[in-house]
Amino acid sequence: MMKAKKYDWKDSNLALFGSDTEKQVKKESAESEPAWQGAGAEPGLQIWRIVKFKVTHWPKEDYGKFYSGDSYIVLNTFKEGSSETLCYDVHFWIGKESSQDEYGTAAYKTVELDTFLGDVPVQHREVQGHESQLFKSYFKTITLMRGGADSGFRHVVPEAYKPRLLHFSKASRTVTVSEVPLSKKRITDSDVFILDLGRTVYQYNGANCSKDEKFKAAQYCQQLESERNGKAKCEVLEGNEISPSHPFFASLQDDDEADSDDEGTDGVKELYKVSDAGGSCSFNKVKDGPISQGDFSSDDVFVLDTKEDLFVWIGKGASIDERKNALSYAHGYLSKTNHPFIPITCFSENKSVANFQAALTA
Repeated sequence: MMKAKKYDWKDSNLALFGSDTEKQVKKESAESEPAWQGAGAEPGLQIWRIVKFKVTHWPKEDYGKFYSGDSYIVLNTFKEGSSETLCYDVHFWIGKESSQDEYGTAAYKTVELDTFLGDVPVQHREVQGHESQLFKSYFKTITLMRGGADSGFRHVVPEAYKPRLLHFSKASRTVTVSEVPLSKKRITDSDVFILDLGRTVYQYNGANCSKDEKFKAAQYCQQLESERNGKAKCEVLEGNEISPSHPFFASLQDDDEADSDDEGTDGVKELYKVSDAGGSCSFNKVKDGPISQGDFSSDDVFVLDTKEDLFVWIGKGASIDERKNALSYAHGYLSKTNHPFIPITCFSENKSVANFQAALTA
């Protein structure tokens, strides 16, 4: 079986960003998209999955569950303080094995949703395993599964089920559940793991795991038992009490797969400017090291790389060419670095973005 290539898109210039096609999306076109009807009408979270170039509603009961072979659009609608004005953050999420058609459509449709909402949203690009803290804050649990949603295990026949090893880990307030290779080398004392064999499900509690990880794993097991109408039975294992010969370990392989994506960075902030003052659009470094608000000018577009996040700041006086090429340049720039998957946030000068302001003062 040929293994899907992870992040095949990272080496491209993602030409749809900044293209004439993207920027010619009209309000009328956005309003004709059935999926956008009711989008952003009231505070709350809405999620769509891309299926064969189409935007489809993702079931609310599956919010927080994402498949590596798919791309999604996530809209968070909220109010700030006592204001009655609706604000928006719109994210497109790219799975590791998502096809070019899927992530391209997700990016394009994110622009369309932005148009539908009157260019008010702050736009974000999220990559599986490298999600921003803002994105993670929407979910108490994020579940990252291999394959596409159509290969999921809802209403599965236990005898025909393909084994999965799930890794439960907590960072900040969110527990992330990631499907990992069926390898003994993945099992650690610091986290919780679920080995799902269809009829038998093992919950392995590492000796040093957190109570939140245990709790989320137990909930997950209960859900599996419910979905399989009692045909799946869960057994809890304490990592410091079972032997290497236990069926849990016997079901795992000795080999592992490498999944490291980013290399270490030097942590030095870099500021770039997109400008067409010379007659054609250019992308040049302005400064590195400490960056302040005074380094930005309303006449241009700037790209700030903190090595943990990348911000596209669009000056209110920026030209059409500068605006339409900004995200394209940002993506192209990141694809040549050793940290190509960090979150991208794109916003206008008049927007207040908390993590951008924090990056300036850090």
